[in-house]
Amino acid sequence: MNRLIRIGAACAIVAASAVGMAQQAQQSVAQNVVQLSATGLVEVQQDLLSIVLSTTRDGSDAAMVQSQLKTALDTALTEARKVVQSGQLELRTGNFSVTPRYGRDGKTTGWQGSAELILEGRDFARLGAAAGRIQTLSVSGMSLGLSREQRARVESEAQSMAIERFKVKAMDISRSFGFTGFTLREVNVNSNDQTMSPRPRMLAMEARPMAADAPVPVEAGKTSVLVTVSGSVQLK
Repeated sequence: MNRLIRIGAACAIVAASAVGMAQQAQQSVAQNVVQLSATGLVEVQQDLLSIVLSTTRDGSDAAMVQSQLKTALDTALTEARKVVQSGQLELRTGNFSVTPRYGRDGKTTGWQGSAELILEGRDFARLGAAAGRIQTLSVSGMSLGLSREQRARVESEAQSMAIERFKVKAMDISRSFGFTGFTLREVNVNSNDQTMSPRPRMLAMEARPMAADAPVPVEAGKTSVLVTVSGSVQLK
């Protein structure tokens, strides 16, 4: 029994010593550590336009509604394909659905459906003209953004700016506390877009129907890409 007590006491001493050493080491490592962040902001013209064209149909027969939607979409695709150009104007179909419409008694009273076509690219004039020529669908949404190439270029520029500012700030803090430099402990890099102008609205189209072949008016705004570099440094 005494032997067991001695062994238990020894284990407790070793455990307490290990905990004490770990805490001491942690305190030693955490000394002279500074948390900081810096940002890089680059403003750029939006160069990617997406136009959503859609139509809806209602009827008593699901097959008839589907056929009407298909006809409208096929006609729109035929017209849009005439001006497709890689990178400048590309197209894809969006939502296509037919769902039942129910009455108060829970029984089906008819069918309703919708179909979408999405035009996207960097040639705004071509996109606006194509959307205006499509008569079987109408514009239901429009958004502006950055192309993949533009985003990559701007993010790289903003990131370089943020990293340089982070390094300058870390050095300034180091010297202010009487140190000669720093080493990087950990770092996080995040980016996001900040739109500088409101999303375009189809005010002219809402006010009155557009004439056949009339181009959709588009005016691009600016957006800014913000990159934040945050982390901690060890002063030395």
